[in-house]
Amino acid sequence: MDPNTTTTEVAYQFLPYFRAYKNGTVERFFGTDIVPTSTDLQAGVSSKDVLIVPETGVSARLFMPATISSTTTNHVKHPLLLYFHGGAFCFGSPFCSTYHNYLTSLVAKANVVAVSVDYRLAPEHPLPAAYEDSFDVLKWVVSHYNGLGPEEWLNHGVDFGRVFVAGDSAGASIAHSVALQAGVEDLGLGGVKLLGACFVHPDFASKEEGPTGAWFFACPITIGSDDPRINPGIDPRLPKLGCSRVLVCVAEKDGLRRRGWHYYETLGKSGWDGVVDILETQGEDHVFHLFNPTCANAVALLERLASFMNQA
Repeated sequence: MDPNTTTTEVAYQFLPYFRAYKNGTVERFFGTDIVPTSTDLQAGVSSKDVLIVPETGVSARLFMPATISSTTTNHVKHPLLLYFHGGAFCFGSPFCSTYHNYLTSLVAKANVVAVSVDYRLAPEHPLPAAYEDSFDVLKWVVSHYNGLGPEEWLNHGVDFGRVFVAGDSAGASIAHSVALQAGVEDLGLGGVKLLGACFVHPDFASKEEGPTGAWFFACPITIGSDDPRINPGIDPRLPKLGCSRVLVCVAEKDGLRRRGWHYYETLGKSGWDGVVDILETQGEDHVFHLFNPTCANAVALLERLASFMNQA
């Protein structure tokens, strides 16, 4: 940080959500509110916060349907969803009202246990920090497979044969990275099965459409369109994606729409031994479902995600 640099010199901004200055000052205008954990009686969902990696401060907000009892083992196990919020790798939080409310609705509709990840944000923690944090959370989840992990909600309530990852926008990029790493690394999974992945309005790149400015700001060491972290289509490891089902969701008016289609088409031709499907919502823009969650298209998207996680 240069003490002679004033806060008026902007390094990068993504208005109306985020602004960073050349002297290191960061202003976030979205995702900074904190909703207390609670039991939502109307939705039938409880939430709690858990510190996962004390050394880095990585934590998560857990969501549990009311149908699960954390004190008994005599009940049906539920799928587990590992969710990564969007925000251009620079803003957003599982604790803010937007994501807390959306995960509550998704858990209620899908009847799953969810772990909404609070990964470290750029620019204070440049990429690949968010990818590393998120994979650490997957390893933490796996540690509960034998019912001996540190979190009772996971020990008692989860069917580890039905684990899913999902995310929106930049969070979809993180979800892909986690699923891919799970396919190429030995996690000691045992009976844990990463069954599916949902990428909602993903922030990917291609040779034709390079990374957004947010990517270059969040990942200063990137090589741009040739970076497989943001352009999965050039990654020779893509056929090893560590799940058997993928759902890509795009929106007609979204500037990132074509990137989602490119991922869908490339994955389908990659030799990956799985099933990929795509859902395009007409007349909507990027992450519309987060900001207008009660509209008909948002309800339909929620139902599709819930159905995806409840397929046999």
